[in-house]
Amino acid sequence: MAVLVALAACLAGTLPTAQAAVPASPAATYTNPIAEQRADPHIFKHTDGYYYFTATVPAYDRIVLRRATTIQGLSTAAETTIWTKHASGVMGAHIWAPEIHYIDGKWYVYFAAGSTSDVWAIRMYVLEGTGANPLTATWTEKGQITTQWESFSLDATTFVVGGVRYLAWAQRDPSVDNNTDLYLAKMSNPWTISGTPVRLSRPTLSWETVGYKVNEGPAVIQHGGKVFMSYSASATDSNYCLGLLSASASADLLNTASWTKSSTPVFTSNASTSQYGPGHNSFTVSEDGKSDILVYHDRNYKDISGDPLNDPNRRTRVQKLYWKADGTPDFGIPVADGVTPQRFSSYNYPDRFVRHYDYRARVDTNVSPLADSQFRVVTGLTGSGTVSLESTNFPGYYLRSNNFEVRLEKNDGTTAFASDATFYKRAGLSDSAGVSYEAYGYSGRYVRHYNYLLYVQTLSTATDRADATFYAE
Repeated sequence: MAVLVALAACLAGTLPTAQAAVPASPAATYTNPIAEQRADPHIFKHTDGYYYFTATVPAYDRIVLRRATTIQGLSTAAETTIWTKHASGVMGAHIWAPEIHYIDGKWYVYFAAGSTSDVWAIRMYVLEGTGANPLTATWTEKGQITTQWESFSLDATTFVVGGVRYLAWAQRDPSVDNNTDLYLAKMSNPWTISGTPVRLSRPTLSWETVGYKVNEGPAVIQHGGKVFMSYSASATDSNYCLGLLSASASADLLNTASWTKSSTPVFTSNASTSQYGPGHNSFTVSEDGKSDILVYHDRNYKDISGDPLNDPNRRTRVQKLYWKADGTPDFGIPVADGVTPQRFSSYNYPDRFVRHYDYRARVDTNVSPLADSQFRVVTGLTGSGTVSLESTNFPGYYLRSNNFEVRLEKNDGTTAFASDATFYKRAGLSDSAGVSYEAYGYSGRYVRHYNYLLYVQTLSTATDRADATFYAE
């Protein structure tokens, strides 16, 4: 009898529904761009609660810093010049790609610079800052980072794996007909490398050699026992893109064989979102420390007159970096200007995400491309107090109820479309930490999944409510 009662309760939907844990990495959204006319951006989150931001300025003549307690706050933070190029000689031209790091109680800025006698004699240099706040610190020049050759070198970055500090950078091998390769070496102190540098990557693939044969701008992120090094490739116009190297954190990082290069770029221009030449990235973390954030520059137009280096309009942008089930990073696409998108995982199927597939909305696992499962939560098409969910890779397309099926359709500007594509954002019906979406034009009907497809339906059981609950990630 007890079994029959339990079965009847289950069929009636009154038994508790399986509950997913709140995601370890909840949504982190920002509004792009973060900074106009700031290229090669580097954002460092310090233990003092501040984010520190530096980047290349179009005049190529100085190093600037901003700080704020939030990433978004950097967009309006006051900017301080901490160092200016020399009037003559080395460090007198082409001040490029500064990065700020905090090492053993002092601040360090790595940057590249040319000379007044030869602006293309680009080399790597280091500043050391003493003081709690780098905007007011006392800065001294530690000089040039000496490498294996006296040749074009730039984009130094430093990181620690297994207690060992490394320097990665880009440099021209004088014996080879290309522009720059990527190199790695251990460091004996923050301005000196030790041992023989190892070449990690040379631009040989088609997408690395458009305009120029370039591997540059290395940036490192660690996740799940792996070390990932993104880098920029090709000319600095719309062909600029990111590649990726990966290695086990327990491997010998100074052995080239420990690293694997992606066969295709991981982040490229995207005409649908009007973002071109994304590159020279860095990584930081969200304010709650739970999400990895991709920092990069690009332009919002494709065609450039003259030398791209003379075009000042590379902008600093940020967006959340996601991780695939296999532990590798998923960069997605450079999202449109404005608010960054979110993903929505199912409350009762946590490995499934809301996505569009052939314009039908559903919940799926292992979504590829990532952008199919990213949506911008914007002010509702019917007005304030409501929201609409806009596709990331099809801007102007929204999730809407069509005969109570949820589909991705282009906004036709009609009142009917606006109503069908507008929702009230509610606390999650099965977990207030989640979210549920009630249809604007159909009170009491919510977006829910059924047989993995999304519908707008009236809910009556615990299972219904669980199917209508999602977590923003």
